Amino acid sequence: MSGLADDPVRAPETYTEDDLLLHRLRSGDEQAFDRLVRTWSPTMRRMARGFVSTDASAQECVQDAWLGVIKGLASFEGRSTLRTWAFRILVNTAKTRAVREQRTTPLSSLAAEDDTGPTVDPGRFRPRDDPERPGTWTSAGEPRPWETDPETGALSGELRNVVSAAVEALPARQREVVVLRDIQGFGSEEVCHILGLTAQNQRVLLHRGRARVRTALEAYYAGESR
Repeated sequence: MSGLADDPVRAPETYTEDDLLLHRLRSGDEQAFDRLVRTWSPTMRRMARGFVSTDASAQECVQDAWLGVIKGLASFEGRSTLRTWAFRILVNTAKTRAVREQRTTPLSSLAAEDDTGPTVDPGRFRPRDDPERPGTWTSAGEPRPWETDPETGALSGELRNVVSAAVEALPARQREVVVLRDIQGFGSEEVCHILGLTAQNQRVLLHRGRARVRTALEAYYAGESR
């Protein structure tokens, strides 16, 4: 790709943000690359930490991944977004390092561990033989509405800390999916591609991860109401 203006097939108005960014990176635009590194690296480091044993090792994974991005820019074919491609390089790099650290676990085992057991505590539901409303919420177990006023609830720093702690406490695979989907805004297909998951596994992991975060929020609000 010598330059966007030299493309005889596509009209300028059809260029996407990815096209323009890729062109800048291939042209050696250090500002664009630096901005990308600063924007994506924190999440990449968090992702890598789910595979390797130390923060220092995760940081090295991120550095190696960026080197892989630089080396692969010329051959990148655009079959996925630039961001998806970069994160896939990061995950592959982290998996390789994890093997060297002898702490790798087959993906199927990780998914199975995260997928077992009920998503919601069964004790929150009426028994199947309840004469009035079998299988429905109990009065104590029914979800409660949350405070949405940013002055007192949903956007407070304290609540953000609760959510952050809940996400960090998730099993590794659930945490990766929740971070990519709900924090970084990746689509389901992108997450499947980055993590090597099937669509069904991705849905299950996301559902279970969100349920655990919601449980932590319910506990927080229950404490606030007392």
